[in-house]
Amino acid sequence: MEVQETRVQTDRVLTIPNILSMARLVGVPLFLWLILRPVFGGPNSDGWALLVLALSGISDYLDGKLARRWNQISNLGRLLDPAADRLYILSTLIGLTWREILPLWLTLVLLAREGMLLVMVAILRRHGYPPPQVNFLGKAATFNLMYAFPLLLLSDGDTWIASLAEVFGWAFAGWGTTLYWWAGILYVVQVRRLVKADIKAD
Repeated sequence: MEVQETRVQTDRVLTIPNILSMARLVGVPLFLWLILRPVFGGPNSDGWALLVLALSGISDYLDGKLARRWNQISNLGRLLDPAADRLYILSTLIGLTWREILPLWLTLVLLAREGMLLVMVAILRRHGYPPPQVNFLGKAATFNLMYAFPLLLLSDGDTWIASLAEVFGWAFAGWGTTLYWWAGILYVVQVRRLVKADIKAD
């Protein structure tokens, strides 16, 4: 089900939550560069990549919490927050797949879900509706994947810590992928209902 936001929204751009979301977006290319440094002959920078990812997770939590607490929920923030989530997931998929930490099939499964949502957004726009709001399952899926990816990155080694990280990383990846698709299917159902109601109204 769609999460309904009852608080006042604003068109302000320079709010603390929006600045946090912008900082997350700036961190995306930095994160991808740090992950891929070993691929191009550079030193291993996985520790720094994990730090950037951790800071992104903290800012993701803070921007939503502060926006609600300070009544700074904005139209821009509603775009920036899910965009940053998706870009971090995309950059992590590219980096971990390129380094052969993630199998290609899992990357394709997650990208197929994103492709499905793009089609749904295009259908909504054609009928004059905005993109659907992020629902609880979508946020839960993102949190699971954002735990899975750093753990899988940490699993790239021969230590007992790497072995433990691999077990927990794949557990989070399994739950995250399942919830990611479940949330996507709910979006499809929501779009279908809106379009059906729109056709009946005509």
